[in-house]
Amino acid sequence: MEKRHIERRLDQMRAEGTEFRTGADVGGAIDIEILRASVDVLVLACGATSWRDLNVPGRELRGVHQAMEYLPIANKVQEGDFSDAAIDAKDKNVVIIGGGDTGADCLGTSLRQGARQVIQLEIMPRPPEDRAAGNPWPQYSMVYRVSSAHEEGGERVYSVNTERFLDDGNGNVRALLVHEVEMRNGRFEKVEGTDREIPADLVFLAMGFVGPEKGSWLDQLGVAFDERGNVARDDDYQTNVPGVFVAGDMGRGQSLIVWAIAEGRACAAGVDTHLMGSTTLPSPIPPTARPLV
Repeated sequence: MEKRHIERRLDQMRAEGTEFRTGADVGGAIDIEILRASVDVLVLACGATSWRDLNVPGRELRGVHQAMEYLPIANKVQEGDFSDAAIDAKDKNVVIIGGGDTGADCLGTSLRQGARQVIQLEIMPRPPEDRAAGNPWPQYSMVYRVSSAHEEGGERVYSVNTERFLDDGNGNVRALLVHEVEMRNGRFEKVEGTDREIPADLVFLAMGFVGPEKGSWLDQLGVAFDERGNVARDDDYQTNVPGVFVAGDMGRGQSLIVWAIAEGRACAAGVDTHLMGSTTLPSPIPPTARPLV
């Protein structure tokens, strides 16, 4: 999304009375108890940014990074902010592990930085060109897609698993040892004789997220978590702590922005009811709503 659209919406929200306080360290510089005492309602909308890691030999090598150690800083650099050490893919062999949207963002960013080669790995098989019989409308269509980032270049490799990262002898990653996999009895199993190396100077892990980052401020709030590790909420988006609500990925789990928008509106209705006793605000979806699959 072009940044001008975001700036336009932020300007609109400021004009409507929203006050933004950036660089605020809740639980650190901002004491959670003081924050709770200074407001009537607290809405948690911090996302599900606790990333899934890949614990294989060589994970500690220099050059192996989580996608979110790369993308936010790359965005800041485009805005002229060089306060953090950026990771530059120029003239490097880049391998991305994970075939989702975050992986595609890594691919597009690496290409625009001038990477020599970009390969995106996915453990799942390549999706079909057309809907399978067991995937009818209105379910989300599980078909092969080419994003705008993929249109710019790069290679996508399916049905492969990373066995280990290989050292160049100086503590840097030089390649990945991978092998093909097949689904057997509900599990991925190695296809013997398919081992190969993929050269890599940079590796980005984009394998999804496992819920909100757990930290002292959430412990201080005393919110409960569901079986998936997300902040639990009732039908009105309120947590087990009275006056503390949660919306978006923090309660739903990592998802698309359209769900976060709908949840934000529904949560606002819950907050209005909590404060005023009733509401005329629309509540588009319950917190239990899920995509049709």
